[in-house]
Amino acid sequence: MLEEISFTTKSIHEKTKNFSPQVGIILGSGLGGLVREIKTEFEIPYSDIPHFPQSTVKGHSGKLLFGSIGNKNVMAMQGRFHYYEGYSMKQITFPVRVMKALGVQILVVSNASGGMNPEFEVGEIMIINDHINLFPDNPLIGKNEDTLGPRFPDMSEAYSRRLRSIALNFARENHIRIKEGVYAGLTGPCFETPAEYRYLWRIGADAVGMSTVPEVIVARHSGMEVFGISIITDLGVEGKVFNVSHEEVLEVAAAKEPLVSQIVKEVIIRA
Repeated sequence: MLEEISFTTKSIHEKTKNFSPQVGIILGSGLGGLVREIKTEFEIPYSDIPHFPQSTVKGHSGKLLFGSIGNKNVMAMQGRFHYYEGYSMKQITFPVRVMKALGVQILVVSNASGGMNPEFEVGEIMIINDHINLFPDNPLIGKNEDTLGPRFPDMSEAYSRRLRSIALNFARENHIRIKEGVYAGLTGPCFETPAEYRYLWRIGADAVGMSTVPEVIVARHSGMEVFGISIITDLGVEGKVFNVSHEEVLEVAAAKEPLVSQIVKEVIIRA
């Protein structure tokens, strides 16, 4: 893995004239509008990046963008990879390893998710304060490369209190309705059954999705500070469980995307 990371990093440096990002951003379903806030200097399709998988999901463009938001240099993944696409955990999280090698210290992850908390409504914005890993695999299984991180990384603060505080303060200042909650990560690609939603709520999850957790594990393993944000695009609350499609998820995410972009922008600038 070290050779692959080194080779990919070298290739990106050549294409970006040694651009050095401080913040990495992974844009989830329907949340690609944040790219409008980036003063883009370089754009690289995933197909031109060695060892990068290809995004196969509608709503995920498949490009790496390099530029700035405020006074911070950023790199953004316009489209992520998922376990349900058939990729291994190491493939899914390889871009996070590359981000660290390029100099990223803060990782911002966004996603669309289903909500189980009875207080939630469709379109709710949730700051992730913790997660429950229900994937059948872990990106850290196997030989540990000590240069990448410790064998047994601490996860007591997977999502930075400091960054969450910045987001919550900004929301209060601007009268933006916002929640905090626990995100459960499952494989997908099917949406959850009513019984699964009840189970997830009872074990302590407020929202559920098919991404984010593997990326955050690797980010924390490599010493990055993490900020996570979800848009609740459908509900798994008893009595409120209805048929849902990926197209409907994208519609709800797109409607709330401007607010999420505003919050993320401010977190990056104030961090």
